[in-house]
Amino acid sequence: MENLALIESFSEFKDDKLIDRVTLMSILEDVFRNALKKKFGDDDNFDIIINPDKGDLEIWRNRIVVADADVENENQEISLSDAQKIEPDFEVGEDVSEEVKLFDLGRRSILALRQNLIAKIQEHDNTNIYKQFKDLEGEIYTAEVHHIRHRAVILLDDEGNELILPKEKQIPSDFFRKGENVRGIIENVELKGNKPNIVMSRTAPEFLEKLFEQEIPEVFDGLITIKNVVRIPGEKAKVAVDSYDDRIDPVGACVGMKGSRIHGIVRELGNENIDVINYTNNLQLYITRALSPARVTTVKIDEETKRVEVILKPEEVSKAIGRGGHNIRLAGRLTGYEIDVFREGVEEDVELSEFSDEIEAWIIQEFSKVGLDTAKSILEQDVNDLVKRTDLEEETIEDVLRILKEEFED
Repeated sequence: MENLALIESFSEFKDDKLIDRVTLMSILEDVFRNALKKKFGDDDNFDIIINPDKGDLEIWRNRIVVADADVENENQEISLSDAQKIEPDFEVGEDVSEEVKLFDLGRRSILALRQNLIAKIQEHDNTNIYKQFKDLEGEIYTAEVHHIRHRAVILLDDEGNELILPKEKQIPSDFFRKGENVRGIIENVELKGNKPNIVMSRTAPEFLEKLFEQEIPEVFDGLITIKNVVRIPGEKAKVAVDSYDDRIDPVGACVGMKGSRIHGIVRELGNENIDVINYTNNLQLYITRALSPARVTTVKIDEETKRVEVILKPEEVSKAIGRGGHNIRLAGRLTGYEIDVFREGVEEDVELSEFSDEIEAWIIQEFSKVGLDTAKSILEQDVNDLVKRTDLEEETIEDVLRILKEEFED
């Protein structure tokens, strides 16, 4: 039969798309049957024979011979006189198989058929890509920067699959150039229409956890378990680790001699400060460790409200809170408790919430974000330092200081 471009391309589809023979034949038959339905109204009486390897295709139409005057369905039946033009000895009641040439379908049908074939194969590819990456959710993946947009970076892997790294999933210090390789975790995969939408993240805690698995053999082998990871991407992270083998120091193994093991991870995350702590079921000890590098004097836990009062020496308070309140915030997220810091030796102090009639709630919230929950914890700070650590104006901070000072003067 005619070696049309459509037929010649069968083997190309197979080679380019890496579709197995059975799947390709199924797609081709489906496409041709749709074309036959449009042309003849029904495809039940057609046999389609396909050989994708050779590019061969045969379509045979099967009809029953009836008397010339009895033809009611031209697709299912053929008149005796027409049948005898094919073979002179045909008789009424016999079956006739007649080959249908592609050009019999018409030029427009052939073009539509080819487009439908391409669409079906693309749909098959997209389904396979979706399944492939769905299985990779939560795993580290590397792809190359293809295009840099304002709100996202478009990446391509070695197979030409497109991944999206949104702005909010990038570490603040990330700077990408076209052609460079980027690592992240496959955070989310979903089908939008028929196209897979693959989202990569470098800010997820799971990315840091997977980096530990890649860089630290004991974690990869399961000798060290990562119990929890919390991050403020690009700023600070805390990782709680444990080992069931008493001979292994989990913190020492993760950090390495002079930080040699963790250095690569820190560099990958834009110099994110990583605290590795020993996990323990002893909640009081766990909270104490979570607040490192500060040294805690006393811990009072309220299980019902999930709040903790921590008392420290005055010189340890700033360490517990950390720059921008990062340390105390991460310690709270790591342990699942809200942590309030108090200074040792301070007899009198007043919760900042007690001033809600004079200080607006959003201002109190801004101070709380950086671990300043009491009047004296604020009064002990320098005005310029408070301006840097919070999103408050200097005038607003001075008004708050005035209100708090009046409380203690009274």
